[in-house]
Amino acid sequence: MAKDIKADLNSPWMLAVWPGMGHVAVAAGYYLIARMRMSLLTEINTKTFFDVDHVDVKSGVIQPVCAPRSRLFVWKAPKGQHDLLVLLSEGQPQTDKAKFSNHVMDLAVSLGVTRIFTLAAMATEMAPESNPRVFGMTTESSGITEFEQLEVPVLEDGQVSGLNGILLAAAMERGIEGTGLLGEIPTLFAHFPFPAASIAVLRIFTTIANFPLDFTELQQQADAIKSQLGKLLQRLQQQMEKESSDDEEPEDSPEAEARKNPERAALSASDARRIEQLFAEAVSDRSNAFELKNELDRLGVFAEFEDRFLDLFRADPGVS
Repeated sequence: MAKDIKADLNSPWMLAVWPGMGHVAVAAGYYLIARMRMSLLTEINTKTFFDVDHVDVKSGVIQPVCAPRSRLFVWKAPKGQHDLLVLLSEGQPQTDKAKFSNHVMDLAVSLGVTRIFTLAAMATEMAPESNPRVFGMTTESSGITEFEQLEVPVLEDGQVSGLNGILLAAAMERGIEGTGLLGEIPTLFAHFPFPAASIAVLRIFTTIANFPLDFTELQQQADAIKSQLGKLLQRLQQQMEKESSDDEEPEDSPEAEARKNPERAALSASDARRIEQLFAEAVSDRSNAFELKNELDRLGVFAEFEDRFLDLFRADPGVS
């Protein structure tokens, strides 16, 4: 099958994406697939690379175990341009990342791929309202010149965890040029979706690949989320300033009691249970806090839960 496909492709480039901080890569991948009207080429069997660490339960019933899927999409470019393959994986293996990367590279070589890109996030102290920068890494010195022409700063030193770096190393071993683009996201909100970074890396990628892409829909989403995160940061700063200036209040004061037991009279029993469930999920995985915030806003009770919500962001997110 791969041999037949190779005959139909024109020196294809491959973009590989999977879940990570800020949903930067997967959001970019899904947007690219949709806007470019790409077609599913094949599904890669990667089940052996994923260990089972949990099962899903719905209404008390354990659901069948489903390993993350990896699909390959194709876009046929106009004559004279590189065709494009997008590998979209639903997860990164916890172990055997090198074997997974070599498995992908075997397919890439069989399809005649001449260049591979990965997208990732880079957490910094940027303000949520700021425009994110893009940092670059490459397997070849010619890539540095390309970054200079595009005014993309290189990642000078450091480590890149996960497949975003390991796949490029596997490509380098096969003699295939690899390029990694890292979109800047705010550290404090590293587990929130941050589509502004997805736009930033896609702009660089499409410039290198030399094809146009309409960012209107993704830009609208990015503007809305940047505004919400900016307001959350402001509230968090105000709360911290208030706590540092206020005298310690008695535990039985009305204010302290209100914080311990937010007023829930306006909530139905099912809404209250839903909120508690979302809080529990946000504690274990901060990316769920965005859904929690939307639900609190929908119910009109965010102000009552604001302190508790902002406490979710006190701990270091532990990004890597």
